[in-house]
Amino acid sequence: MSFDKIKNKGQARLFESQYLEILTKTHPLVIWGMYLPVIGFLIYYSADSFGFSAWKIIALFFGGMFFWSFFEYLMHRFVFHFVSENPKTRKIIYIMHGNHHEYPRDRERLFMPPVPSLILATIVFSLFYLIMGETAFAFFPGFLLGYLLYGSMHYAIHAWNPPFKWMKPLWRNHHLHHYKDEHKGFGVSITLWDHVFGTMFDLKREKEDKEKVAELMYTKKAR
Repeated sequence: MSFDKIKNKGQARLFESQYLEILTKTHPLVIWGMYLPVIGFLIYYSADSFGFSAWKIIALFFGGMFFWSFFEYLMHRFVFHFVSENPKTRKIIYIMHGNHHEYPRDRERLFMPPVPSLILATIVFSLFYLIMGETAFAFFPGFLLGYLLYGSMHYAIHAWNPPFKWMKPLWRNHHLHHYKDEHKGFGVSITLWDHVFGTMFDLKREKEDKEKVAELMYTKKAR
């Protein structure tokens, strides 16, 4: 990531145009409100137009959610952290993800904004349809829900303490990715693929600095 240091306050300026700049920001509720109707419609369409049974829809739906976790890992590791010496490529990577590493507490950019999100979703669905045919209509809603849960988890990790003790390793894995080694800890909503591909932090050996952890959490003043 091409920046001097991590900044826990402030926000990156990505475009000179204020109109383009607005399009780079969003709130989680906007994305949930945008995709929940799509998820509901696609499930209904799968049953009404193709006659899929409830069990088939459920199986495809959860298959889509599971595939999202793998897609999330691949995108984060090989696309968002793509290494290039080309200035234009580096700028694109910074706009997509590098700014988040420089300003990890910028809550307006913890979710992919609507326009690029819709473009990517359209491309992914089209690929699923080409490969899977009509079954994509039941598979893609699970994939979308996986994305929504991932985005919400990402927001929560940067905004709050883990609500349950069993979630703490997930929080620590992502914070270590930001503040210690960006070449590990690519799983955000789940650490499964970090374990599979050997990019998981050894949390038992990582010392926890409680004061540093407190600094990484949002305070009432920051809100």
